[in-house]
This record gives sequence, structure tokens and C-alpha cells, in this order.
Amino acid sequence: MAIPNPKANRNAAIRRFVVVLLAVSVAVIFLILSLTNTAPEVSGKEDEGLLSLPPLDLYSSGLHFVRRSVLAVRSDPLRSRAELIRKQVGDHAAVAGAYTSFARRLKLESSKQARLFAELARNLSLLLAAHRPFLESAAPLDEATVRGFERGVKDRIRAARLLIADAKESFDNQLKIQKLKDTIFAVNEQLSKAKKAGAFSSLIAAKSIPKSLHCLAMRLMEERIAHPDRYVDPPTPPPELEDPKLYHYAIFSDNVLAASVVVNSAVRNAREPWKHVFHVVTDRMNLGAMQVMFRMKDYSGAHIEVKAVEDYKFLNSSYVPVLRQLESANLQRFYFENKLENATKDTTNMKFRNPKYLSMLNHLRFYLPEMYPKLHRILFLDDDVVVQRDLTALWKIDMDGKVNGAVETCFGSFHRYTQYMNFSHPLIKEKFNPNACGWAYGMNFFDLDAWRKEKCTEQYHYWQNLNENRTLWKLGTLPPGLITFYSTTKPLDKSWHVLGLGYNPSISMEEIKNAAVVHFNGNMKPWLDIAMNQFRHLWTKYVDYDLEFVHQCNFAA
Repeated sequence: MAIPNPKANRNAAIRRFVVVLLAVSVAVIFLILSLTNTAPEVSGKEDEGLLSLPPLDLYSSGLHFVRRSVLAVRSDPLRSRAELIRKQVGDHAAVAGAYTSFARRLKLESSKQARLFAELARNLSLLLAAHRPFLESAAPLDEATVRGFERGVKDRIRAARLLIADAKESFDNQLKIQKLKDTIFAVNEQLSKAKKAGAFSSLIAAKSIPKSLHCLAMRLMEERIAHPDRYVDPPTPPPELEDPKLYHYAIFSDNVLAASVVVNSAVRNAREPWKHVFHVVTDRMNLGAMQVMFRMKDYSGAHIEVKAVEDYKFLNSSYVPVLRQLESANLQRFYFENKLENATKDTTNMKFRNPKYLSMLNHLRFYLPEMYPKLHRILFLDDDVVVQRDLTALWKIDMDGKVNGAVETCFGSFHRYTQYMNFSHPLIKEKFNPNACGWAYGMNFFDLDAWRKEKCTEQYHYWQNLNENRTLWKLGTLPPGLITFYSTTKPLDKSWHVLGLGYNPSISMEEIKNAAVVHFNGNMKPWLDIAMNQFRHLWTKYVDYDLEFVHQCNFAA
């Protein structure tokens, strides 16, 4: 049995106590150090400048305050300061390199920016390389060396941050998207204004009277004044003008040359021109010129009557709704108020603001039975058509009790009633089918007996009176025509009337060749400089270039 040694036991207890005390002390020291944060000390006003610069967006933490480690506590404060400066330089060099790569990938005009960023990154890298020996040296640093390093870095970092701030707009996607949206909006505004101005200019070009046409009217009027006896109407009208057995045409125009082309083309293509009677109606201002124009040749025996609107005494404001509406102050303001915004605010219906749509020459087509009470049938022709073959077969068509023979223009969803009338109005919605097929004015064959029976003129007056405020349809003569002859129109074969030569360049020449009548509807009328050259010869071949007055006014063939 061993005997315990009191001295050995006491030494062991002392050793255990020392070990525990040492362990507790070390733990307390580490706990205190882990809870303590401090920044490296900076001395001098110049030294504060660099370290007080605001951090980059990409590096919002870690540049100003460094968690002090055990080694940092024991290290040289100047070295900690130098390490912080080196880290800032490295960070800025990395950011500059990233912006360089991004700029090259985007192929910006910032190729200039890419060069600047690349040069900046290279300069920062060279700066670090130049100071690496003293930064990596184990020897203690002195204040002058660190301050010199900081002074060299400060300007470069400030330049880097300015360059990054300027370039941020080019690289920020959200900002770029917003800027692009703003640009698109501005361009759309400019495009809208350009379209309005273009439409207005096109309207001016289409509706203005060319100098040569004005010259012709003046020359003819001069002739009428110089020799009044040559152009006096006979006291008794020729009986052919009211003979229902002949082929009668109605042409309403204030364009002398255009009206003469319509008559010329119809006469030249007629098998028996002496059986054809043309009723030409113009306004008082152009009456003398029209009389001279149609007296200068015999038109192969065809009969031509020239009258003015004012000669039909029943056409007055107490009977005709359009004339009464023209006296309205609102309508006069709509048409004649001299403001550019009035002319261009609605480009879709700008053409309807032309006062010609209130001219009685346009609305005479609704009074044919009263203008020619002894006739049974009549063919209405616009002044921008050309007749290409004999039209007498129209008088042999069985109209099936219908009033208006016309070529339909609808295809698919185009040229349906819904495009011409306001179907949000309850009266229009109740009376008409929005998908009903539209037809064209320009060549219309009217059965005047059926017209009188159906009382179509009264129907026209009823609807025209309702539309005084333009709530049922925009202005023009086609919408009231579609309404007046809604259920009394007989569709004709499309070869009778080919439209679009005044706006559609894609019409085939084969289709034109087979047409009885071609129609230059649209803005590009054949007597204007803006006419389409591929179709213009169809019209010019019927111009009387051999007439002295036409020759004097320099009409181009």
C-alpha cells in the first residue's frame, strides 16, 4: 500500500490553478478584441481627403472601416493605412476594368469611354506596381512615404469616380430603357405632326387650281366676253335635250378641261354619238368658259347642254337642306375659320373640311328627277372619269325596280357601311346593317321613274336635316347616298367601273383595259403635277391639245 505524498499533491494543485487562470485570461483577451472595432488613424488635412471620399456604388462597405484583428493591433498603424489605400486603388482598378469590358461589349459610341476606362485601369495598376516594393517590405514605414503614396493615389481615384459617375447613365439599363421610351415618344410626336402637315400639304396640292387650268378658264371667258353673239343659247332648246329615247348623261363640274375630257372620251367611244345627250352643269363663274369650250367643236353630232346651278330656281335654301345649313354660323366656322389647327386636328377626315362638299355641284346628284322631269333614265358621270367603250348597254340592263345601278367596292371588312356612318348613334344602328356593302359614286345609272316612286329625294332631305350637327356621318356625298339608296341599289359588274387611278398604283393594266369607265378618284388627279405617270396617258389622250386656248396655256401632253 502506497503512502500519499502531501508535497506532490500540493504542486499538482498549483499547476492546475495556473493553467486554468491562464486559459481564462486568454479567453477574456480574445473576447475583448473580438468586440472592439477601430479605424486606422489618419493624420494631416491632406491625408483626410482621400479616406473621406464617398465609397463607390459597387463597394458600399469595407473601404472606410476595417475590422481590427489581433495582427492588426500588433501591426504598424502606418502599414494599415497604406494597406487601406492599396485596397482602394485595387478596387477602383477592378471597377474600371469591368466598365471597360462592358463598354466594349455594348459597342457604344463610348468606344471613347472604353479607352478612358482602360487607360485609367492601366494607370492604377501601374501605380500599385510602382509602390509594391515598399508595400511588401517587412521594414517599418515612415509617414512621408505613406503620405507620398496617398498623394499619388488621391487624384487618380477622384478622376476614376468622376468618370464612373458620368458613364453610369450609359450603363444603367433602367435609365437607358426610360431614355429610349422618352425618345420613342418624342419621335412619335414628331411623326404625328409630320403626318398632319403632309396630309394638309397633300390636300392643298390636290385641291388647288393649277396655273394652266386657271389660264384656260380665263382665256375662254375672255373669248366669251369678246364675242357674246357666238355663244348665245337658242331661244328654244333643241328637242333632243328632253328626248327620253336618247342616251342622257349628267356631268356636274367647275373644271372646264376635265368636263371636256369626259365628253370627248364618251363621244369617241360611242357607236352612234349623235344619239348621246350630255347635260353639263357648272357654277355661274365658270358658265361662260364652259359655253365656249363646248361650242368650239361639234363632238361628232352629240348634243351638249351647258347650264349653271343658278338656272334651277327650285334649288334654294328653303328647299335644299345643304344650302340652309351653309347659312349656319357653326358650319361656317367649321369650314371657313382661318386656323391651322382646325385644318389639321383631324387628319382622317381632313378632306371633309373642304367647302366643296357643301357645293351644290356635289349635291345636284340628289335632284336629277326634278332637273330632268321628262327623262326616264340617266347616267351620272364624275368629272374625273374617262370612258373607254360604248356605254349604251347600260340602258338595256333590267334594274329590277331598283333606283341606282352602281359597282360595289366592299371586300373583306373594307368599304362597309360601318366605315361611313356613326353606328353608335341609335337611329343609324336601328335602320342600317353595319356590314352592308358600300358602292362608288363616279359612274351611276339611275332609273328616274323608280326614283320618283321611291321618293328618294325626300329620303335624302330627311337624313340631311338630321345630320346638321354631323352626328350621323362626316360630310361628303357618299354617306347620304348610301343611306338614300340603301335598299334600292342594283350591283353592276365590276368591269363597268374601275376605281383608284388617283391613289392606287397597283391596279393592273389588264383590269384597266377591260374597264368601260376608269375613275381617277383620289388626290392624284390626271390634270395635276402629282398624277401617277403610268395612268396619266389614259386621260391626256382625250385632251384637245389642238385647240388654240389649250395650246396657249402650256398644257403638257
